[in-house]
Amino acid sequence: MNNPLIRYFLRNQVVFSLFLILIALFILKIKGILIAIFIAYIIMAAFIPFVEFFQKKRIPRILSVAIPYLFVFAFFTSLVTPLIPFFVSQIQSLFIIFPRYLDQAARILGIHIDASQVGYLISSEIGAIGQNAFAVTSKVFGGVFSTLTILVVSFYLLLDHDRIKRYLVNLFPIQNHKKVLLITSQIEEKLGGWFRGQIVLSLFIGTITWIGLTLLGLEFALPLALIAGMLEIIPTIGPILAAIPAIIVALNTSANTAIVVVVFYIFLQAVENNLLVPRIMQKAVGLHPIAIIIGVIIGSELLGIIGALLAIPFISLLLIIFNSFNKQSK
Repeated sequence: MNNPLIRYFLRNQVVFSLFLILIALFILKIKGILIAIFIAYIIMAAFIPFVEFFQKKRIPRILSVAIPYLFVFAFFTSLVTPLIPFFVSQIQSLFIIFPRYLDQAARILGIHIDASQVGYLISSEIGAIGQNAFAVTSKVFGGVFSTLTILVVSFYLLLDHDRIKRYLVNLFPIQNHKKVLLITSQIEEKLGGWFRGQIVLSLFIGTITWIGLTLLGLEFALPLALIAGMLEIIPTIGPILAAIPAIIVALNTSANTAIVVVVFYIFLQAVENNLLVPRIMQKAVGLHPIAIIIGVIIGSELLGIIGALLAIPFISLLLIIFNSFNKQSK
């Protein structure tokens, strides 16, 4: 406590409280920037093992950092980008016909749902998109620009990783340097493992869902698989939400098809929870399902979809810091 500024704040609690409020308001004001930096940090952490592998092969640092990004860019431009028009047309068709499917499924289950309202909502949204093409174009380009910015930030974080780490460590007293290094290494390992594992799970679940629904002869197998892969990033809740539209579509084929689809999703979840998650995600996350659900709910309430997606890595980060202080107090 040799710092006079810290001593002043501790003695003047009112000033200290106002200072904390100002910091909280400032954080809320720049939350978008902080979220982007956090995502960039997660991507950086995910790429660290690849960079270390390439450097062991005597490849220069800048090339070792560039290779993973070039690989991702090549993957998207060669495989994903050509399929985007087909994805979009399939999803649009599903949205247009979904109210009728929902109405039919509700009749089979004996549930009253005003499908016309659902159809009106979807039609109005599609109409708004058509009438406000400039706003949509701005959002698309804004999203692309944000994504590119995050990737560029993550690239430079990875390129200057050691230097940034040393700078961060030097902010703390010398006796705490080893502890800070250990905590940052644990955070990077945890967040990087979570991101890599999540990508593997999303690709696996999306691919298997597409193959399974196609073999069952279900309409819109591709967009339903895309939904399953995307929602996989939300643990526990995501797979349940992904199964609902598939079951509704299946009910419009036959009750037997719907039962088979339900069994398929249950089987897929059993394989994921008992084989994939313990091998891929348990070490990376290691959170109780209740903690995951509460974290996702709080994250979605505070920051919407992005909050739900980032809840797990953020909780993992807080737990590492809390556990380190808890061990120190003992």
